[in-house]
Amino acid sequence: PRVIKNRTVKDMIALEEKILPEMLKTSTHRAEKMIELLQSKGSAFARSHVNIEPTSQLQSLRNLQTALENKKQGFGAELVAFPQHGLYYRDSTSLMKEAAQAGIDYIGGLDPASIDGNINRTMDFTVQLALDYDKGIDIHLHEGGADGLQVVNYLIDRVNENPELKNRTWLSHAFVLASLESSQQEAIAEKLAAAVVGIASSIPMGRSQMPIPTLLKHGVQVVTGNDSIVDHWNSFGTGSVLQKANLAAQLYGMVTELELSQSLGLATAGITPLNRKGEQLWPKTGDEASFVLVDASCSAEAVARVSAVQALFHKGYKVFN
Repeated sequence: PRVIKNRTVKDMIALEEKILPEMLKTSTHRAEKMIELLQSKGSAFARSHVNIEPTSQLQSLRNLQTALENKKQGFGAELVAFPQHGLYYRDSTSLMKEAAQAGIDYIGGLDPASIDGNINRTMDFTVQLALDYDKGIDIHLHEGGADGLQVVNYLIDRVNENPELKNRTWLSHAFVLASLESSQQEAIAEKLAAAVVGIASSIPMGRSQMPIPTLLKHGVQVVTGNDSIVDHWNSFGTGSVLQKANLAAQLYGMVTELELSQSLGLATAGITPLNRKGEQLWPKTGDEASFVLVDASCSAEAVARVSAVQALFHKGYKVFN
């Protein structure tokens, strides 16, 4: 049974060390089924964080790469080498170096203060690894307070020092932004936008809300996704990013046709058929033939109703209907 009271990330690490060896035996099959689920929800592309830690070593990565190879005609992905059990809490540094040379796209990270106990050491390793192997960065940041804010500012500073990391560096979750005063949110949004550091959010519900409208106003790239899809971390998650756009529209009061149509960009990495002036942005001749057909009269309705997926095309191939 899953017990949530007083559960910490370190508790979950201990649980994973017990259950991962058995899970790895079927992870390729389950990854293929997950791809099929995502396709049925209208997605033909994902950024996937894959465990790189002493228990799995590189086996989870290899199994996922096998699944992606088997599904390559209908699905694309970019992979984040994710030190799920910490870089130093469970020494994963050598494995992360191996993963950086094994077909991944991003160097990941996890709560450097609470898991590894040293922000500078962990962040310096992460940034240097990305620079050494020409990768992007995606830090999973749950930490709040001074520690969380230090990580955000530290990452922005490193990106500004290394412009090759601009437009390929992300913070996933970044819950600390929800706890800041509005003036602080405005200031950090300006800094994120200037450094071209994006935010990947699951649009969390709770006592505090992520400042998604503020981030968008300042030009920060915001994408949304499912943190978990009914797994041992979380009982929720359907695989639908359209549902996430709908949730954001409800949380932030995006209720007009214009606002709803623009909120679709949260589900599409920023692509909307029309801009705020009503001018067509997509599709245009020469665009990649990757799109989803839904039962809706317009994009605003699609978001408001979480309209049913009728068909999915990936690079010209119909992969779901």
